[in-house]
Amino acid sequence: MRDQLEDAHKHADAGFGQAQHMNQVELPKRFYATVDVARGDDGFAVTLDGRATKTPGKKIPVVVPVLSLAQKMAEEWAEQGKFINPATMPMVRLINSAVESGAEMVPAFRAEIGKFAASDLLLYRADSPQELVAEQEQIWDAVLVKLARKFDVAFQPTIGIIHQPQPVSTLEKLDAALEGQGLLSLTALVSITGLTGSGLLAIALLYQLVTPNEVWAAAHVDEDHQIRLWGEDDEALERRAKRRVEFDIAVSVVEALRQEAWMASRLT
Repeated sequence: MRDQLEDAHKHADAGFGQAQHMNQVELPKRFYATVDVARGDDGFAVTLDGRATKTPGKKIPVVVPVLSLAQKMAEEWAEQGKFINPATMPMVRLINSAVESGAEMVPAFRAEIGKFAASDLLLYRADSPQELVAEQEQIWDAVLVKLARKFDVAFQPTIGIIHQPQPVSTLEKLDAALEGQGLLSLTALVSITGLTGSGLLAIALLYQLVTPNEVWAAAHVDEDHQIRLWGEDDEALERRAKRRVEFDIAVSVVEALRQEAWMASRLT
């Protein structure tokens, strides 16, 4: 089970480091001419020269329930040149990871998000400098207040890194907030959690309590403070930009599935 969780977490680190690794290995040659999207009984699949794609490891057919997700995967396949570079295919990698994990991983993914929320980025504060303290209070407290009002929970932030247990009822209600989320959604939420270091931000995003840009800003309060103090580092900026691509892809999966669920509810 842990191996499968780590596989899902690859999307949290699938930016600069993984791209560098992929650039060092021999990439497979492109073997197809045409890319299309086909609709079947179970959903939508990308086809390469008329043949539906499968995951690279377990060779499981890749089918998604939402057309926009299949279209994005098709776009990534179509944009490949002479060689196929997985580093440039974040949607394909995220969906493949979900498909290969399998539905049996749903409880584990929920638990992983809950584990982050129990010792969340937003709950551990700096004691200095005052500028950083104020920024954390302003940005992070705003998210905590929205979550507290939405789910009728309470948080216990602390200063420093010594573990501060959160109320059991709070963690139970946050876990319940993930009930009903399927494999694709939870895979994307695990990715968002890993990229931001925050299960609370992932849950707030799921319920549209915050925007994606607000999530990204909240996740980088400390880093942005350091940049203002010491200046920008080109390699760090490149790594952050690549992680933002992974983040945006995961967000688009959550939003597409939310829209699909909303449309389905209107038809019932």
